[in-house]
Amino acid sequence: MCYKKISEYINILADFCGTRDISFLNKEELKNKYNINQADIIVLFGGSIIEGGDIFAQAIKEKIAKKYIIVGGYGHTTDTLINNIKEIMPNINYKTEAEIFNEYIKNKYNVEADFLELHSTNCGNNITNLLEIIKKEKLDFNNIILIQDASMQLRMSAVIKKYIDKSIEVINYAAYKVKVINKDSKLIYDNYPLGMWNIDRYINLLMGEIPRLTDNKEGYGPRGKDFLIHIDIPEKVENAFLELKKYYPNMVREAKEK
Repeated sequence: MCYKKISEYINILADFCGTRDISFLNKEELKNKYNINQADIIVLFGGSIIEGGDIFAQAIKEKIAKKYIIVGGYGHTTDTLINNIKEIMPNINYKTEAEIFNEYIKNKYNVEADFLELHSTNCGNNITNLLEIIKKEKLDFNNIILIQDASMQLRMSAVIKKYIDKSIEVINYAAYKVKVINKDSKLIYDNYPLGMWNIDRYINLLMGEIPRLTDNKEGYGPRGKDFLIHIDIPEKVENAFLELKKYYPNMVREAKEK
C-alpha cells in the first residue's frame, strides 16, 4: 500500500468535511469576520470526540454566545464516547451524549449548557430536535455556531440550512483539525485531540460522508432523501474518495437514516 498517497486522500476528505469558518473560536474572530460581538447560540453535537467538549466549555467561559445547547441522544458514535469518557471519569453513568458532555464540562470546567437535547439519534433529528428546543424556549437568533465532529461538520451545516431562513448566519467550527501522515509505513495523526478516533474509524467516518453529501438518488441531498441542501462535491474530493475505496472497499459506512 502507498501510505503517503492514502494519507493525502484522507486529508482531502478531512479538509472538505471538517469545516471551520473562523480560525479560532473567539470574540475577535467573530467580530472581524461577521461583525458579531457575541453569538446568539452555540451548539455542541454529541457525535464529537471529547475535544469538542473542551472547545464548548472554553466558549462558555469566554462568553462567546448568549445561549449554549448540547444535542445528542444515542447514536452510532455514542459507545465510543462512553468508553473514552470512562477513562477520564470512571463513575459517569449517563447514557446520552448530551448528558455525558454536560457532566464532563461541569466536572472539568465548572460550566454547563443552558439546554440539553437527549433524544436524537442521527444528524437529521439532531437538527430538527435542536430547532424544537429553540422554538419552545423562544430563543431569537440571527446566527448560530455549530461544533460537531470534524468528519460530520459539513453535513450538519447542510442539514440545518435546509430548515432555517437563509438570512441566519451558520458558523462552522469543527471540533478538531488533524492531518494523517505516513510514518514508517503506518498511518498516524500529526496531533492527537482528546478522545480521537482510531485511524480506521476515522477513515470509516470520512468515507461514509461523501455518499451522503452527494446529491444523487442514493444521497441525502434534494435529488435523494432530501435531508440537506445541495452540496457541490469538488472533483478533487470525489477522486480522493474513489481512490480510497480501492484500498478500503468495505469502509463506506452504511446509511441507516430514514
